[in-house]
Amino acid sequence: MKRKGFRSLALTACMTAIVPFVWGCGDSSDGKIEVEIVQYKPEAANYFKTVEDAFNASHDDIHLTISSPNDAMAILKTRFIREDYPDIIGIGGDINYSYFVDADILADISEYEGMKDVNEGYLDIAEALELVPVEGTYILPYAANAAGVLYNREMFEEHGWQIPETWDELNTLCEEISAEGILPFYFGFKDTWTCLAPWNAMAVELAPSDTTKQVNKGQTTFTDEYGELAEKYLALLPYGPDDPFAYSYNDACTAFARGESAMYPIGSYAVPQILSVNPDLKMDSFVMPASDGKDGRTLNSGIDLGFCVTKDCKNKEAAYEVLDFLYADDTLQKYIDAQTSVPCKKGSFELSTLLDGMSEFIESGNMTDYQDHYYPSEMSVDALLQTFLIEKDQDAFLKNFDTSWQRYNRDIIRMVQEYEAAQKSAE
Repeated sequence: MKRKGFRSLALTACMTAIVPFVWGCGDSSDGKIEVEIVQYKPEAANYFKTVEDAFNASHDDIHLTISSPNDAMAILKTRFIREDYPDIIGIGGDINYSYFVDADILADISEYEGMKDVNEGYLDIAEALELVPVEGTYILPYAANAAGVLYNREMFEEHGWQIPETWDELNTLCEEISAEGILPFYFGFKDTWTCLAPWNAMAVELAPSDTTKQVNKGQTTFTDEYGELAEKYLALLPYGPDDPFAYSYNDACTAFARGESAMYPIGSYAVPQILSVNPDLKMDSFVMPASDGKDGRTLNSGIDLGFCVTKDCKNKEAAYEVLDFLYADDTLQKYIDAQTSVPCKKGSFELSTLLDGMSEFIESGNMTDYQDHYYPSEMSVDALLQTFLIEKDQDAFLKNFDTSWQRYNRDIIRMVQEYEAAQKSAE
């Protein structure tokens, strides 16, 4: 089932960028097929420039252009409204991907040969992002990140601290660290988006992975599903700095890099920033333990970058040749090295030693997506979390979450419930 009514709903929500008209997957004046990629990670711009140069140097019939703008989502949405589509888009597996699938602007790439090499866990994550089930596959998962806890390995070894596997063990560890006069955690909650990191990492153990879908169907509420999660999040605060809202993400990365805390609850994406401050820091990571038992533990990991071919692409074979180049083991390994990422492709890739503590989960495919990948940006859940952590009013926070969800998702809720009703009628 396709949903084609979304184009006017979401793609018109962002009209902040005006970009030149660019033809994609067409023939250039020198006879080459032009393929254009717009990808959303500006921090990887240098990597993609080397990919572009290497591809063009090795292909006589295709010319590749890769853009890595700072505000790619705004640019893409504006271009979609103008029906000016790049051939391939590089985006994360989040609500924007859900919107693009629903808008029916992406091509089904199920037949792409490289799809058979994708880790099944990430294909499941991509499928779960669909607002309502649709046939086909619309993204080639490329690289993932993982969120949990980064820790100072040298500090842990010196004091003999053990990696916790349950919520009680984590609290006991924090007490032991505090007793040594060391700060257990550093937080940088001045930047609201960082409030999502511990939230997501604990949510995979404490809330159903399809919580938002259950809410959309009218089967539950966030008050019912997020109560324990909110309570345990507040319990982490005493183990951080006195005023975590005075420190930014960069402040927290710098403090952890300088040994001002034993742990930092953040994603693997923070590693390059931390090492830029202290390249000699010995650190590792572990999965955030949030439940009372060891059964059902899972790694918070999602698609950080994937590639979608647009339906408007005029030469799908050329687009697939570009994907082949991007998905080659040596090309992907270079991205993994540059971004401290997790490959979405099966194979023998060398991961950063900073992910050693998560390797068991990665290798077994035991991963669960970020809850915030299902949150609409207009709802500003990061700001809701920051306010909650400041005011510490759990009931008000959960009530606000439910109310805001109904406000910002009313069209999606209506669509989901219409779909469910249609499915029941067809039975």
